[in-house]
Amino acid sequence: MKLIRFGAFGAEKPGLQLEDGSRIDVSSIVEDYTPEFFAEGGLEKLAAADLSSCPAVAADVRLGAILKRPGKMVCIGLNFKDHAEEGGMAVPAEPVVFYKATSAIVGPNDDIVIPKGSEKTDWEVELAVVIGKRASYVSEADALDYVAGYALHNDYSERAYQLEKSGQWMLGKGCDTFAPLGPFMATADEIANPNSLKMWLKVNGVQKQNGTTENFIFNTQHVISYLSQYMTLEPGDIISTGTPAGVGLGFNPAQYIQPGDVIELGIEGLGESAQTAKAYQG
Repeated sequence: MKLIRFGAFGAEKPGLQLEDGSRIDVSSIVEDYTPEFFAEGGLEKLAAADLSSCPAVAADVRLGAILKRPGKMVCIGLNFKDHAEEGGMAVPAEPVVFYKATSAIVGPNDDIVIPKGSEKTDWEVELAVVIGKRASYVSEADALDYVAGYALHNDYSERAYQLEKSGQWMLGKGCDTFAPLGPFMATADEIANPNSLKMWLKVNGVQKQNGTTENFIFNTQHVISYLSQYMTLEPGDIISTGTPAGVGLGFNPAQYIQPGDVIELGIEGLGESAQTAKAYQG
């Protein structure tokens, strides 16, 4: 299944994207895609439901983030060797872990707002993993059993906040609008191998990133298992797994997002999204 949320910001309803690309409203079957939905067997309920009377969703309706506010959003930094090298950073011996504020989460095609005073806002196409059941001290062999699904994520970053304030990564990652998620969450059965997915990103039509999750330093199973040794992963939690080379920081001279820029991205099997950059208006 491909889970979507649609409607005005803060008033989204749950839906599904069907195989032909059309969309339906399933709010008569489930209330919303929340941590409780995953914890209480919502995917199984939805899979077994009769969808024949579900109304269609218009093609031009806004898509929201793939789920309503998760408990936490955990990210893995420098998880592609080429990305670490372009940033002049050592290839990590174990996963680099940081949190991204859940208040940064927006719909896949919502505007990205450049923070007040920012001069170094950057892009990062990433594979997001949605946890489906409570995971604590899980093995790599069992790790994928805990996955509800996967989605496209743009892990926007303000590099000055991230790297020039004594290494305060969260400050550069959690700004409002810095986590567009979607267009949909593909359930785990739809993605045969999360460690073999092509991914790309363009700015104003120019290719910047062109990679594959085959180049993970730490693959999806390893990341889930690793995190579960240090924290309990709860249903609905999101893990963002890192980005390949081609971010703005890695160019010489560096390239950063300007108002009016259009950032397009996609991952094989997980659709595409596009954000337009806007200047902060306080």
